[in-house]
Amino acid sequence: MKSGFENKRSVAIFAALLVVMAVFLVRFVKAVFIGSAPPPTAIAAPAVQRQTPRPGSAGPAAQKLPSLQNLDPTLHPELMAGAESLEYTGDGRNIFSMSSAPVQQKIEAVKGPVRPNGKMVAQAPQGPPPPPPINLTFFGYAAANGAKRAFLLDGEDVYIAREGDVVDHHYKILHINPLSIEVTDLLYNNTQTLPLVQG
Repeated sequence: MKSGFENKRSVAIFAALLVVMAVFLVRFVKAVFIGSAPPPTAIAAPAVQRQTPRPGSAGPAAQKLPSLQNLDPTLHPELMAGAESLEYTGDGRNIFSMSSAPVQQKIEAVKGPVRPNGKMVAQAPQGPPPPPPINLTFFGYAAANGAKRAFLLDGEDVYIAREGDVVDHHYKILHINPLSIEVTDLLYNNTQTLPLVQG
């Protein structure tokens, strides 16, 4: 009786699976019983040192921000009234007022007639766009027992159709002749005659 371990390849695959399972089992036991590693301690950002200008050197001095304990939270109505009494004196439109008039822009005078010879050019009436062409290629014809069949090509797809058949869900074959066929595009109600293409 054979034990099934005679094939060396099967034994190697079995051993590799055992090693992988052992690694996952060790990781699982560590995660459940030992717990996750402690979170890394936050690294404190280095303090920004204010540079005081040396005497006699040019450049703005660093200003020390006032502490929050010395700030006065009370409103000063006299300061707000002074800000509200200011009037806009710019030469453009005041974007902070709904009633200000837009800036009057100067429009250049017309230098010539807008239309050639001062006459209105008639535009051709634009109707609906023409229907797309039928993308079928008629490359073969067969007649057997009174039934005519056309061999059609649409890209890489080949169709064999009889009169009255619908090809590719929207091309209806109306008439099949040895050198041409009549096809109707059902989506656009467009009928076209496709010639026989040889070669």
